[in-house]
Amino acid sequence: MALNEKPVRLLMQQDMISSMGIEKDQIFNREQVVDWFAEHYPNIKQSTVVCHITRLSTNNPTRLHYSVKADGTDDVFYKIDSSNFRLYNKGYDPTPISDKTPLEQIEQEVVSLSAECTSEFAYEHDLRDYLARNLHIIEPSLKLYSDQGITGIEFPVGGRYIDILAVDKNGGYVVIELKVSKGYDRVIGQLLRYVSWIKRNQAEPNQSVRGIIIAKQISEDLQLACSELPSVSLYEYDLSVAVRKV
Repeated sequence: MALNEKPVRLLMQQDMISSMGIEKDQIFNREQVVDWFAEHYPNIKQSTVVCHITRLSTNNPTRLHYSVKADGTDDVFYKIDSSNFRLYNKGYDPTPISDKTPLEQIEQEVVSLSAECTSEFAYEHDLRDYLARNLHIIEPSLKLYSDQGITGIEFPVGGRYIDILAVDKNGGYVVIELKVSKGYDRVIGQLLRYVSWIKRNQAEPNQSVRGIIIAKQISEDLQLACSELPSVSLYEYDLSVAVRKV
């Protein structure tokens, strides 16, 4: 069967479910899905498969970044925990998360705000979403990774998630790690783990992979830790608001 005979989302919905014999209330895990694609469609990257599991999982907020179909055809799975799923049961399970779902129902991380004025983003996802829409302020030609409706926002890498996966003007991958407050030296281990995962599992042999850390403040320890790493760049952001009389 040709690789592009169907989009991945349809292969998952129409072929994988029946092939694996998945029935109502039957629990299956992420590894089983990955293994099925590895056997039947080995040229489809593991990360792409994992992204589409997220896209088709009705109760996973990250699906909002993956161009979910408004007609309900992407409402296929229900996420039980970090690695286990079952088929979505309409009428029993909660209404699938969509762009119309109230924010308070899908909020994943709550960050306290002091009564003082602040120049920081309140939530890491706010910083992430702003930069994802405005990657040009980091590099003029930087673009958000996209493939078959899957974007580089919260891109899965071995059970963890990259804040933003982008592509530069030369087609190389750029892994962007964000910190709303201060970036300490420990973040470099996290970034390098993501960069290595992309090199091994996503990038082609001749495709470059580099990293960027963006924080409100970069610590001296982090600057020192990255001083011998030419493939890692450090940025500090500023947040300001202007008003005008109308």
